[in-house]
Amino acid sequence: MAATDPVAAPGPPSAFPARPVSPGKPNASHGPAGALLAAALALPGIASTEADAQSAPDRGLVELKVLDYRDWQPGANRMSVRSPSLYAVKPLSDTLVIEGSLVYDSMSGASPLWYNTLSGASGLGVTDYRTAGDVKLTKYFDGVAIGVGAAVSSERDFLSRAGSLEVRLFSEDRNRTWAVAFAGTRDRINPVNGVVVDAPRNTLDFLVGVTQALSSNSIVQSNVTYSRGHGYYSDPYKPLDTRPDRRTVFAWLTRYNRHFPTPDATLRLSYRYLHDSFGSNSSALEATWYQPLRDEWSIAPSLRYYTQDAADFYFEPPFPQGYTAGRDYTADTRLSAFGAFTPSITVARSFADGWRAGLKVAFYRQRASWQLAGNGSPGLEPFSARWIEAGISRSF
Repeated sequence: MAATDPVAAPGPPSAFPARPVSPGKPNASHGPAGALLAAALALPGIASTEADAQSAPDRGLVELKVLDYRDWQPGANRMSVRSPSLYAVKPLSDTLVIEGSLVYDSMSGASPLWYNTLSGASGLGVTDYRTAGDVKLTKYFDGVAIGVGAAVSSERDFLSRAGSLEVRLFSEDRNRTWAVAFAGTRDRINPVNGVVVDAPRNTLDFLVGVTQALSSNSIVQSNVTYSRGHGYYSDPYKPLDTRPDRRTVFAWLTRYNRHFPTPDATLRLSYRYLHDSFGSNSSALEATWYQPLRDEWSIAPSLRYYTQDAADFYFEPPFPQGYTAGRDYTADTRLSAFGAFTPSITVARSFADGWRAGLKVAFYRQRASWQLAGNGSPGLEPFSARWIEAGISRSF
């Protein structure tokens, strides 16, 4: 929550997804290198603070955040997540910068109603943790910045290691930035129920993007990402769950920031389209109004809409309807068809000596009938969540 210029390069959406899942879990629906991409690639859904800077920052920053997340379905609480995180960036010289983060997630709960048995080896639910960290070193030259990064994420049944390389090219007038990035991830899955042992999954991620200043009050950014992986993608804790051993994901993300001088406010718009070789297409549209107030306060209400198709091998209840031995099959609701809205509001205040504090509250509501241009997956129970994120930072 460090203070930023109101028309600085558009930033990625919140680091916390509508339904947090461990980035590298076999049942996760997005790429595995969450911490790495946060630091190096600025992929959709991942936070990054220095992804578009055209010169090395002249001040350091330390930021502490705490997330409290809960979700539920009719008549039953489901998942609970508590997650403290620490981020720091420090210039080592006029042209060299180091940054990194640490995060610890503590998760407990159960699977969605009606679709699956309770997750976990004992059938009593989910109890897990995740410890993750990343580091990135960026060197600035005349018109070019090169960054290298590394990340690791560890859970009781999962280990992920990743590395990255990023190159940014700046136009002579500094109105345009080109970005090219590459990341590789090596995952190993060891579920406590012993369904598989040391199951591998390896992923390569590529990004090409451009950030363009349109005027003194507006800026646009567009990124294309491509991910290709192979290995173990099935969920070992869901009965009969069998998924392809290869997966490709294409995503296009565009952000636009427009500053309005009279109210001294900024409109932030973003759209992301994603195609998954599992058969699912998704779209996400988000709008945020950032409004500074008196006495160093600011407020930022936001609304996000998300919609997705079901995976090709997803089957509706009753379980195990549609199952055929030797063919791909899942009843995981995250691969069903649905739509969702996420309203949120962030309030922050700046203090003397570089201190800043903020609080974000968000509510998530998902229904099958809210799928765009479709009826969604029939029988899908409504799904709700709320999360509270508090943070404090200091620049120095």
